[in-house]
Amino acid sequence: MSDKTYYDQVFEVTKMIPFGRVSTYGAIADYLALGSARMVGWALNKSFLNEGVPAHRVVNSKGELSGRNFFPAPGMMQALLENEGVKVENNVVQNFKELLWKPADELD
Repeated sequence: MSDKTYYDQVFEVTKMIPFGRVSTYGAIADYLALGSARMVGWALNKSFLNEGVPAHRVVNSKGELSGRNFFPAPGMMQALLENEGVKVENNVVQNFKELLWKPADELD
C-alpha cells in the first residue's frame, strides 16, 4: 500500500470492515503501522469526499461513537450502524467485543 497516500490507505482498510461489524481508529492505525488513532480519525473526517468509505463502522477503543459529531446529521452514525443490525445505546456499540473487526487479525 506504500504508493498510496495515508488517507487512501485508511480508506482502503475501512472499506474492508464487514457489514454489521465495527473497527477502531487504533486498530486501523496499528495495522497501517504508521500514524496514530487520531490521524485515522482525521482521515475519516475527509471520507465524505470519497464515496463508499463506511466511516460509521469506525469507533473508539471503548466502542463509543466518538466520531458522530463529524457526520452531516447528529444521529446519522448511529442510524447507519443500526441499519446494519448493530445495536447502539447511549452512543456506545453493544456487544462491542463480539463485533470488533481488527484488520491485523483478518488481513495479510
